[in-house]
Amino acid sequence: MYDKNNVFSKMIRGEIPTNKVYENEFAMSFYDINPMFDTHVLVIPKGPYKNILDFSKNASLDEVAGFWDCFNKTADKLGVECEFNCVANAGANAPFIKQSVFHFHLHLVAGNRKPAFHEQLKAEFK
Repeated sequence: MYDKNNVFSKMIRGEIPTNKVYENEFAMSFYDINPMFDTHVLVIPKGPYKNILDFSKNASLDEVAGFWDCFNKTADKLGVECEFNCVANAGANAPFIKQSVFHFHLHLVAGNRKPAFHEQLKAEFK
């Protein structure tokens, strides 16, 4: 069940301020509040999708196209062309990094790792 009061839903509704990079009708991107890399941005659809599988199975073609348009324009705006990672976590017990907000989002990361990245890995794999 999708939680309509998760933090990303509140951001989409404008109830919580964001440091937006790009926005269109179907998606938005913003800087992560706890960046683990020099560039760490989240790209989210505006629709109520729990994770990447929910989005890929249930989003309309317009939503999918709008999401990827947002992703591409975000990368362009940030000057990200190569040497980056795009990560989607799914589930509270995901094997690598656990999903903490149950609204589909991609982490677009580039540049150097920050100390927080190493701390997160230690916490996940203790």
